[in-house]
This record gives sequence, C-alpha cells and structure tokens, in this order.
Amino acid sequence: MKKVLRIENLDCAHCAQKMEDGIAKIDGVTQVKVNFLLQKIVLDGDETKMDAIVAETIKICKKIEPDCKLLIK
Repeated sequence: MKKVLRIENLDCAHCAQKMEDGIAKIDGVTQVKVNFLLQKIVLDGDETKMDAIVAETIKICKKIEPDCKLLIK
C-alpha cells in the first residue's frame, strides 16, 4: 500500500535524508522516499501496519525536525 505525506517546514536536505533512513527501519516499510524539494514523503508498506507506520513516521520526523508538520494526502 502506498501513502503520501506532505511535509511543511522541512528546512534542509540533510534532515530529509535522516528522516528517510529512520523511516526505512520501521517494521512493515518496504520502500520510502523523502523528497526535500517537493516537501513530501512517499511510503510503501504493509497495508495492515500502515496506521502504525504513519504514526511512527510522524514521531521520527518530529524528533529530527521539531518544527515540521506532516499532512496525510
């Protein structure tokens, strides 16, 4: 299942890479791409775990960039 999250206030590409690395380690994630220029995250993973994956993604992103906000498309 694919899920797209929009990011607001992501300030640097280095933080985007750190987010991508952290999200990739979440159980159930098969692929993730954090695009700094487009300010979005594309998640692909286990449909039965997607709610938990999104919740964990939000925690990881807030830990790396506390001012960012994620919006589910």
